[in-house]
Amino acid sequence: MNGARRVSAAELIELIADDGSYRSWDAEPAEPDLGDAYRAELAAAAEKSGVDESIVTGEALIDGRRVVLIACEFAFLAGSVGVAAANRFVDAMERATAEGLPVLASTASGGTRMQEGTVAFVAMVKIAAAVAAHQDAGLPYLTYLRHPSTGGALASFGSLGQVTVAEPGALVGFLGPRVYEALYGEKFPDGVQSSENLARNGVIDGVLPADGLRDVVRRTLRLLERPTHAALSARAAAPGTADEDPPGSTDAWASITRTRDRRRPGLRQLLRHAATDVVPLSGTGQGERDPGLALCLARFGGIPCVVVGQDRRTQRAHAPLGPGGLRAARRAMHLSEELKLPLVTVIDTPGAALSKEAEEGGLASEIARCLADLTTHQGATLSVLLGEGTGGGALAILPADRTLAAEHAWLSPLPPEGASAIVHRDTAHAPELAEQQGVSSARLKAAGIVDRIVAERPDAAEEREAFSIRLGDAIAQELASLQLMHADRRRVLRHERYRRLGQVG
Repeated sequence: MNGARRVSAAELIELIADDGSYRSWDAEPAEPDLGDAYRAELAAAAEKSGVDESIVTGEALIDGRRVVLIACEFAFLAGSVGVAAANRFVDAMERATAEGLPVLASTASGGTRMQEGTVAFVAMVKIAAAVAAHQDAGLPYLTYLRHPSTGGALASFGSLGQVTVAEPGALVGFLGPRVYEALYGEKFPDGVQSSENLARNGVIDGVLPADGLRDVVRRTLRLLERPTHAALSARAAAPGTADEDPPGSTDAWASITRTRDRRRPGLRQLLRHAATDVVPLSGTGQGERDPGLALCLARFGGIPCVVVGQDRRTQRAHAPLGPGGLRAARRAMHLSEELKLPLVTVIDTPGAALSKEAEEGGLASEIARCLADLTTHQGATLSVLLGEGTGGGALAILPADRTLAAEHAWLSPLPPEGASAIVHRDTAHAPELAEQQGVSSARLKAAGIVDRIVAERPDAAEEREAFSIRLGDAIAQELASLQLMHADRRRVLRHERYRRLGQVG
């Protein structure tokens, strides 16, 4: 851990809780009777650490909000999780679920307690089940991985956070390097099991020192506060509704040219100018991260949501959208259902990757899975055509209850030049093909693919901030209207919406 001193459970709680607000939930642990030697070992660990088990639980206020805190204490038998510690964890999770409270869990553990053997090992099952029940209730479960976080603790409660960050320089990995070397007779490669490497690879959402954790928890919990019915009704009825919406662009090629302007605002500008309390997330949580796709928690007009969107500029500069990006999009879909938040997808892509790696990575199957996940999604969904909408990469995150489009946004099976090459064996007919295919916003609205068009006055590239704010207001209004609708009716209408497309008569 780069020589840094370990942060104890008590120190972590002091750093993040409002002054004097922490209250322990812990009863005396019921330890298994494994003989005098183990009892002596437990007594020595308690004296050394100042706690009676490797996990401590309780509640505290963070910025005035009740939060359940569960933290490993490494000084107690290397933070190893035995039966009593597992029971303590489960009791705290079940109480948090019953009382409707968010949880912050922090690991610092060598894994399962070897002295207690298989019974302790299998206790990881009930730990994971308790977390799953809490998440099924739509409650936030956040994790902070301290040095070290390994073995069963990482493979159960440490890896189930909806938002997961880790201590700088922390060792984070399933099999500790000492065990690996003993089993295989060689050192584990340097740098692989570091928090920084895992963040780069999309396994965790970021790296954060302990003294910065309070602000992230505070921001995340504030973001997740649900608006009242009255607030949703007011937002849904706010000025700037369909009477002011333009009919859309009818010049397909002019729109395509405008969306390729490097000055045009993209996803990051939309979040910067129109969203609040943004909490960025990273990758799939399973070892993949695509720079062309971003996901986050955010609020538009006071309405919390999960946002997943394509960064067109990054795709052009670095790499096109690949299957890993779509797997990250599916993480966002799953997260929005867990947290019972609406999902916003933002489409702006020059096209998905065409490569050996993309084919072997299952690009086509990921597009299909995204389509299936979105059409059966349990919550409110809103898609936003922000600019370029090329091919399967755009289609993958299009299905939604409602679809907004920027005035010059467009949607096409291929780049118009590619369509021209197929039909005419040249690219000169691209403008003609774009018009024939009906890719412009006016044609998309007439076809029932787009529900509402947001004006560009006259071009988003010339009014980056004003356009982003205007689009953000439209997003907030649509989200409010969708959340006021009964969930069953919303899902029926979504199904019928796509079933009707292309029907004649």
